[in-house]
Amino acid sequence: MADALAKRRRGGGRAGNAARRGHAVIEQMPWRLPVNLDRPTEPLDEAGIAALHDGAMRILEEIGVAFLNPEALEIFCAAGCRVEGELVRMDRDFVMEMVGKAPSSFTLTPRNPDRKLVIGENYILFGNVSSPPNYWDMEIGRKVPGTREQCANLLKLTQYFNCIHFAGGYPVEPVDLHASIRHLDVLFDKLTLTDKVMHAYSLGPERVEDVMEMVRIAGGLSHEEFEATPRMYTNINSTSPLKHDHPMIDGCLRLIRRGQAVIVSPFTLAGAMAPVTMAGAVAQSLAEALCAIALFQYVRPGCPCAIGPFTSHVDMKSGAPAFGTPEYMRATQMTGQMARFYGLPLRSSGVCAANVPDGQAMWETSNSLWAAVQSGTNMVYHAAGWLEGGLIASPEKFIMDCELLQQIQRYLEPATFATGPDEIALEAIREVGQSGHFFGIQHTQDRYTTAFYQPFLSDWKNFEAWQADGAVWTPERAHRMFKEIIASFEPPPMDPAIREELAAFVDRRKAEGGAPTDF
Repeated sequence: MADALAKRRRGGGRAGNAARRGHAVIEQMPWRLPVNLDRPTEPLDEAGIAALHDGAMRILEEIGVAFLNPEALEIFCAAGCRVEGELVRMDRDFVMEMVGKAPSSFTLTPRNPDRKLVIGENYILFGNVSSPPNYWDMEIGRKVPGTREQCANLLKLTQYFNCIHFAGGYPVEPVDLHASIRHLDVLFDKLTLTDKVMHAYSLGPERVEDVMEMVRIAGGLSHEEFEATPRMYTNINSTSPLKHDHPMIDGCLRLIRRGQAVIVSPFTLAGAMAPVTMAGAVAQSLAEALCAIALFQYVRPGCPCAIGPFTSHVDMKSGAPAFGTPEYMRATQMTGQMARFYGLPLRSSGVCAANVPDGQAMWETSNSLWAAVQSGTNMVYHAAGWLEGGLIASPEKFIMDCELLQQIQRYLEPATFATGPDEIALEAIREVGQSGHFFGIQHTQDRYTTAFYQPFLSDWKNFEAWQADGAVWTPERAHRMFKEIIASFEPPPMDPAIREELAAFVDRRKAEGGAPTDF
């Protein structure tokens, strides 16, 4: 397909739309925080909720979770939990008391306050793909290790698309940057190429402290202003089954003590890192998440936390992870019910197991994104650009996913199910009566430009017209769009003095060695 892309020339169709778009590559929906007014899909009855809760509590009471962080063990001892070596057991009353201190919603305010997010309530927000070590696009045509340039280009897509609300971890790991200074260069790129909410990896104190300082500098904030309200967040995974490692817990403790947000996301694959039954996997993931949230609330009551159990399963034939499956969807829905039971904001993911941006990639991603809608998710990680179970980031997939995200946003708009007199349209029906059509009447003329979702990537021409226009498949259109967006990208404004201070901080920390590594 890459060879075919090089041979084809762009003709009419979307090229012909350029004049109507002006300088914009596409006509996209405006920035907004989508609100999900649908009733959530709830497969569990009251007995099912009670059973999952009891299962999670019994794991914490009887089996316990290992914390490989000495400070956390000291805190649990002080709280009266049973600590034996690195194994912690805690009573359900303690867990529920602590979890009850967490807010049901909170805000995240980036350097551009117009991009402020509400995490919780009925909001559903989408983030970019995070942390794949590899990259694929149609021009390269193969999987390659990520680079800083590729990472920066995906950050430009993150900024460009209004349906992407927050910048997660590195959209592809830039392995051409040494691990000791990678966080400094990538955060500089993130803070200068985007003005959306930032993420910090909890991978050692230096990285967490550096990112907090860079976010503070980029926002032009004093230390007091930075700590007065959440400005950024981290997302941590437990080491399933039933372990939390040292650096992630350390990073979370550092962040919450300075008023920043934490999302706890056990990554439990049923049949491998958790029981083969979805209820067992969900119960385990709840236990792994709730014990960490209890720790954070004991240390700083009311600190902003979200729960994000990321439960899927493996292919029992090969052991490979599977995503966007019926079981994944049900696990997400069940987790949504439990998040509401605990009064916590919910994180889920937009994921697939496909290796290239093909039909499988889109139906699995669609399943996972609609499961997020059905579950009442508040933050959707990896909503654009994810391939191969999170091992590949792709700009074509990113753009294809953004088409789907815009469709979901349109689906959630009250206008699509309004029932006022204008929507019932009796006078229009009366005017047309039993003959004629609705194309030319005033009711249609007044509304035709906004009545229906208008795609920026989908091609609605018939086969003959599509063939005459070059027979361009969807990933090829996405690739061309990617190139146009990157070529025309303009970074969001930043005060030159702030940019200079940010660069000076990066230079100083690089000279000091950045974060220690063993290589």
